[in-house]
Parts: sequence; C-alpha cells; structure tokens
Amino acid sequence: MEQPRKSRQRLPDHTKTARISCPICGNDEEFLEVADGVILTSHYIQNPDGSFTQDDDESEILGEVKLFCGDCGADLTEFHQHFLDMLF
Repeated sequence: MEQPRKSRQRLPDHTKTARISCPICGNDEEFLEVADGVILTSHYIQNPDGSFTQDDDESEILGEVKLFCGDCGADLTEFHQHFLDMLF
C-alpha cells in the first residue's frame, strides 16, 4: 500500500526570501523606521573660535517603533523584528 504524500505547506510570499517587500507597492529597497517619544541628547565641544563640534549623541526611545514603506508609506510594522534581525 502506497503511503500518502505529505502536502507541502505553502509559505506566504513575504517569508520565501530574507528580503522584505511591501505587499502594497512591491518596494524592497527603501524603508523608514519611526519611533515615538524619543529623547535625543547631543554632546558638543566648543572650539577656541567659538564654533561647536558635535562630540557624541545618545537616544532613548520611550514609545512605539514602527516600520513603513519608503515609497508608498504602508505600515510594515509586522516586519519590524525581521528588519532588526537583519541589521548588520
């Protein structure tokens, strides 16, 4: 008796590759990460001539962080963790 074949589970298109692509417009190159409630602290050194040079900056995110398509503006926050995992 022949064993039944296991049916292949069809993966959603966005999980077939490591690339994120916008399901609305197809963009897979430009994205925006937007954070709410950010405290940005910039450190400056004053030069002898009175001008300033930025020495360092720090940021603290207090609110939600979202990911958007850089072309059409679609909310892609569902892919944000994948985005973070792929930052090198």
